[in-house]
Amino acid sequence: MLRRFLLATALIASPAAMAADKTPWLHVSANGHFLEASGRPFFWLGDTGWLMLGRLNREETERYLAKRAAQGFNVIQVMVLHSPAMTSRYDAPALENGDPSRPRTTPGADPARPGEYDYWDHLDWAVDRAAAHGIYLALVPSWGSLADAGKLTPETAAAYGRFLGERYRDKPNIVWLNGGDTPGDKNTATWQALGTAIKAVDRRHLMTFHPFGRTDSSWTFHQAAWLDFNMFQSGHRSYAQEEPGARSEDNWRFVAEDWARTPTKPTIDGEPSYETIPRGLHDVTQPRWGADDVRRYAWWAVFAGAFGHTYGENSVMQMYVPGRDKPAYGATLRWDAALELPGAGQMRHLKALMLSRPFFERVPDQSLIPGNGERYDRVLATRGRDYAMAYSYTGEPFRMRLGVIAGKRVRAAWYSPRTGESQAIGVVANAGERRFTPPGTPRPGNDWVLVLDDAAVKRRP
Repeated sequence: MLRRFLLATALIASPAAMAADKTPWLHVSANGHFLEASGRPFFWLGDTGWLMLGRLNREETERYLAKRAAQGFNVIQVMVLHSPAMTSRYDAPALENGDPSRPRTTPGADPARPGEYDYWDHLDWAVDRAAAHGIYLALVPSWGSLADAGKLTPETAAAYGRFLGERYRDKPNIVWLNGGDTPGDKNTATWQALGTAIKAVDRRHLMTFHPFGRTDSSWTFHQAAWLDFNMFQSGHRSYAQEEPGARSEDNWRFVAEDWARTPTKPTIDGEPSYETIPRGLHDVTQPRWGADDVRRYAWWAVFAGAFGHTYGENSVMQMYVPGRDKPAYGATLRWDAALELPGAGQMRHLKALMLSRPFFERVPDQSLIPGNGERYDRVLATRGRDYAMAYSYTGEPFRMRLGVIAGKRVRAAWYSPRTGESQAIGVVANAGERRFTPPGTPRPGNDWVLVLDDAAVKRRP
């Protein structure tokens, strides 16, 4: 069966098939806050497919990539090494004797012969198939646990980094996520060595650092030459589970802090609360985060100035199969069933709205919301020269300061983060303050976006 499948997919992965589907290289935009591809805005809509390489075969990987591409995702965050004993679904080990400085490769590998289809051949194939779907793989070279165990050291990281950089430097659809769920101030020399080694031979790919929960790459590595953009992990705790004064669910605070740093670098929430994961992560008796929560994290972060957002789902991030895998964090759904959860399907509406207006001129502007609320009552606002938007998670009425964007009059509408549909409000004078009342009954999850445009400009949400 394996031999027949590999032969059948050889044509799919052929160089000729790949040539027409190459993704463009990513760059930091001229203003330093966003990403671009071939000069056009690139809105990062990511998914955490952490264990894709170890738990999915080719057929399953193809289904996963195709589904996420159809849902509007354009980045998949993936672990390359989860442990020293990392293997592919075909039981091919990534390393010789668990040594990161000795990747295990089989010269002349033939995908039609399983014994010669090594781990790195499988990653090569996954990179090419992602490109065919217009997807970038944001690769974590090593999870933080390898550094904690003493397997990844400054010396082994340097050798491993050279291997990765040399092997993948010509693949446009890769982003490097140095670190791996680990604090930047722990094993710092190792992460510096890994980032420096990859960049020494691979200068074109963007790189960041994937940090521990409720921390930010900028806290340790903002000045590092290899760090092109910042990533924070807002994590999985609720307000009630955090210490007083902590950011907890207020992921927009990380973005606001990074936006103000110099030199200017883009920032993104690379791991917020996952759909269907217990609040606080470890206690499976706690309530689970739902679609309304993952929407809130996404809209708050982007309106605060993030260049995109990464979504996550509990079963998908571990590619869980009941009866085969030991579930982590109370996962119950099979991974492919979990692909259909509502939060994942709703992420595209954020991407669509952001790309419908001039992207590179957008700035966060909380001065547009006088008398703003706290926690769930916080309204996040962003604007360009002739448009402004405000996101309310609860649908409570709020006041908007007008006269900031261009135009004597503005066209107002409500945009639904749940459906992507719009409801016209009308044309109003672009001056003073105005109270806006979102549709529906105010409650957490009755979220709406107020969209204002210069009435002289013809566009629609």
